[in-house]
Amino acid sequence: MKGVVFTEFLEMVEARFGADRVDDILDDAQPASGGAYTAVGTYPHGEIVALVQALAVRTETPVPALLRAFGEHLFSRFVQAYPRFFVGMTDALVFLAGIEDVIHAEVLKLYPDAELPRFHVVLHEPQRLVLDYESSRHFEDLAEGLMRGCVAHFGGGIQVHREAVAPAHRVRFVLERS
Repeated sequence: MKGVVFTEFLEMVEARFGADRVDDILDDAQPASGGAYTAVGTYPHGEIVALVQALAVRTETPVPALLRAFGEHLFSRFVQAYPRFFVGMTDALVFLAGIEDVIHAEVLKLYPDAELPRFHVVLHEPQRLVLDYESSRHFEDLAEGLMRGCVAHFGGGIQVHREAVAPAHRVRFVLERS
């Protein structure tokens, strides 16, 4: 997993819970990398899982809630770090419908070895978007947080719902204007 995920997670933890909490979860998780992450590095997926689990224990917050909060944080950071992705964009449904073909294509130019989840557009209408998320990492809570962050960025007014679909590593997101 790309280091930017780790660095942004630790920055979120520091901002919300303090620098001591970052040290605590690094001590608790004991990542093989030692916890010295760089944005351009690549690290085992298990390390971010261990860090999130350690934070969940320390804060008594469920892992899914932490991942959704991190997704929202991460989206806001992407807006700041990659403003060119948002030029001319005025609608969350249009932006999210282009994740696979536009955003992920650009991410792969920056990080050719990135292992990205897949987003399949099932339905795209002016009032509704149905996306299937597929990943062996099962970070659907993070994906939901990113979507919620996107909706907030573009002014809200869209409900995000989740449905399980087969196979087990796939989740359907239904986004509808309210």
